[in-house]
Amino acid sequence: MFLNTLTPKFYVALTGTSSLISGLILIFEWWYFRKYGTSFIEQVSVSHLRPLLECKVWRNPLNLFRGAEYNRYTWVTGREPLTYYDMNLSAQDHQTFFTCDSDHLRPADAIMQKAWRERNPQARISAAHDALDCATAYILLAEEEATTIMEAERLFKQALKAGEGCYRRSQQLQHHGTQYEAQHRRDTNVLVYIKRRLAMCSRKLGRTREAVKMMRDLMKEFPLLSMFNIHENLLESLLELQNYADVQAVLAKFKPTLRFPLNCDFYISLPKSATICYTAALLKARAVSDKFSPEAASRRGLSTAEMNAVEAIHRAVEFNPHVPKYLLEMKSLILPPEHILKRGDSEAIAYAFFHLQHWKRVEGALNLLHCTWEGTFRMIPYPLEKGHLFYPYPICTETADRELLPMFHEVSVYPKKELPFFILFTAGLCSFTAMLALLTHQFPELMGVFAKAFLSTLFAPLNFIMEKVESILPSSLWHQLTRI
Repeated sequence: MFLNTLTPKFYVALTGTSSLISGLILIFEWWYFRKYGTSFIEQVSVSHLRPLLECKVWRNPLNLFRGAEYNRYTWVTGREPLTYYDMNLSAQDHQTFFTCDSDHLRPADAIMQKAWRERNPQARISAAHDALDCATAYILLAEEEATTIMEAERLFKQALKAGEGCYRRSQQLQHHGTQYEAQHRRDTNVLVYIKRRLAMCSRKLGRTREAVKMMRDLMKEFPLLSMFNIHENLLESLLELQNYADVQAVLAKFKPTLRFPLNCDFYISLPKSATICYTAALLKARAVSDKFSPEAASRRGLSTAEMNAVEAIHRAVEFNPHVPKYLLEMKSLILPPEHILKRGDSEAIAYAFFHLQHWKRVEGALNLLHCTWEGTFRMIPYPLEKGHLFYPYPICTETADRELLPMFHEVSVYPKKELPFFILFTAGLCSFTAMLALLTHQFPELMGVFAKAFLSTLFAPLNFIMEKVESILPSSLWHQLTRI
């Protein structure tokens, strides 16, 4: 009924308005493409309207002990440092690394298989006490029941004795079938995990050289198990010893390689983590930071060494732009989560939590970082579309970090997702025009009265000023002005 009452004038007006708005959008799109080399509509679709992608999270190689560190924080502050999502990911990791299909054949392994699925911490600990013949039972007790690092180390040493025996037996039988191969894979994971955590205990207890030796031996014994990222533990320990030559040797193994996609721009493949990028930047900064002065650099220009340090900092900031605010103490640190998102706020917290002391130890390094890190954003003004040295910054980090980090922490967001003014203005203009057209068609007389009242109100100040001018100026002069 409504459509039958529409007149041709309404369709003409609607078509004209639509054409005008489409023309304006087309002109703006052409100008934006000529200036920035990309479609504005496509950018908005990618940045704001595209569904959020699932981001892959990684086990934090420097994660703290749940009983000796995370729980103590809860006892003191009353706050939970770990989210349910983070702890659920840890439970999945434990089931993946510490269980296999043949666990039901051994009673202790069967108990621990159920314990890793248990959500109640006390139930997990109680189950582990019932399965002390199993190495993973000592792992669970060391992680969750031990209230000090020394107690955790003692339990891990007991786990090591049980784990080595299981590993030797499964190593001899690994080629007898898929079942034995799965057992050997599980026992290998358990042994590597125990040795890595023992090395971390030594590091936390001040026996750093012993920790470095244990990590080196572990990397030589199991060179293919890179999923544990033991090199990041090694880098942190070497930095604590100020053994910068060995740090450089470790970094040399992770030097990125160039690769060329279908387009003409080249990218550098992603390094392992922010630890690699920022440690490389720290070593470059160490060579020049003690004598660096922004005033002197602005007068004489940057030397080759200073330029290399600045480029290394820009490269690190592009990989993870959240780290500098924590290193410069512009944002407060919290305990790092058990899982991190590469290039996200969670990774920045994990890196800064352990490496801030190393940056402070190098004289002038933080000053150099403070003077140069923001220059990175001038090279990548549109990080979601095109990177400079790396792939475009992922759009899913904010959502994943909010799941990983506790509620009391303000998640760092990069880049700031703000709708451009043009989109808001166009949406408002189109909505207002459509509403006016509909109201005018439905209530023409009433809208005419409103329009007259609106115009009279709008021009009332102007009429008042004109009357005042007429009363002040002589009539002859006013007559001459109106003729002109």
